[in-house]
Amino acid sequence: MDGLRPFLESVRKHRHARDNFLGLLHVLIGRRISSADGDAISAGLTWRQTAALLKKVRWDKTAIGHLGLDSKLLPARDRERFWYAAIALAHVDSAVACTAGDRLATQMKPAGFQIGPGPSS
Repeated sequence: MDGLRPFLESVRKHRHARDNFLGLLHVLIGRRISSADGDAISAGLTWRQTAALLKKVRWDKTAIGHLGLDSKLLPARDRERFWYAAIALAHVDSAVACTAGDRLATQMKPAGFQIGPGPSS
């Protein structure tokens, strides 16, 4: 999971998740991420691992606004539970999420990351 830190830092630096947070969640959970030379970074995370990672890198909680969620309805004090609840409500398995993941995959290619195709339905 520590290999994902450079990936998330690149996403944050280039602001690719600013309007595409659903795509980021979809990629983290359901897709293979590798470096430009083909070394595997992630084969997909569980919701719990993704929530822990977002907590660890201190991802901005306002990102859930792009998911159409109200932060008042999510656990406020425990950041990991906050992210887990947001993921549960985000519909990361939807066709919209898959399209958003494809868009993020295209954006991350110049940054040196290869993102595999989405899971087949």
